[in-house]
Amino acid sequence: MAALSRLSGILADSDGMLVYVVRGSQEERDSLLELEVHGVCRLRCQRCMEEFSYPVAIRSRLRLLEASQLGEIDDADDEVDCIEASKQLDVLTLIEDEVLLGLPFAPKHPDGSCVAVSEGLQRSINPFAALAGLKKKQD
Repeated sequence: MAALSRLSGILADSDGMLVYVVRGSQEERDSLLELEVHGVCRLRCQRCMEEFSYPVAIRSRLRLLEASQLGEIDDADDEVDCIEASKQLDVLTLIEDEVLLGLPFAPKHPDGSCVAVSEGLQRSINPFAALAGLKKKQD
């Protein structure tokens, strides 16, 4: 994780490891890359600000195209994403891109799992109870 510098601002800590597999294949006239990434990221919950483990399980198929072909892509084909083919394809950057796209924009524990927030809500006074008290005073 420490080698993925763009993730450092999103992760609660950079401990841990991602396991990845990259396979190349040929289908008809298309060159494809199949990318699998598995592991666990430590994220910070946006509700309670506590760390939690977020499982990463990404499987992507990417069509390799020449730079001149990228502008001719039919946007209706959502089955396979396209990337520029190059002899010096940076696999680590590709993995980091896929992980960044796979992480939630605002990471949160599952509903009801934020202990600090749940306890705080139970202890707070119902705001509508105060309004009901004011209404009784006016009657």
